[in-house]
Amino acid sequence: MEFKSNLPIYLQVIDDIKKKIITGALPLGTKLPSSRELAIQYDINPNTAARVYNEMESLRLSYTKRGIGTFVTEDPQVIDRLKQEQLKQILTVLDEQLTGMGYTPEEIIRLLQDYYSL
Repeated sequence: MEFKSNLPIYLQVIDDIKKKIITGALPLGTKLPSSRELAIQYDINPNTAARVYNEMESLRLSYTKRGIGTFVTEDPQVIDRLKQEQLKQILTVLDEQLTGMGYTPEEIIRLLQDYYSL
């Protein structure tokens, strides 16, 4: 994974894992790699990998079973929330770019309708 310099690495790793959860590449309840394995997989510091999992737990994206490992949440509502957050981010960027080009909200809706009518 190629990291951007404008965002902390641990957040970029979390975003990548979120995408894998949303797309189903990491299904609900899947066992995640250990912190050490995650550090190797993403070529990051082991402390950063531990921070990734701590943050993911605080976001309820994962949970840890002591002595067994860390797992993707089994709560489908968390995944629905993730999808809604991603959708909002995408639409916000799209709106900013298109309104910056001078399109009105009505024109944007029409453009999207025309795009999907193809």
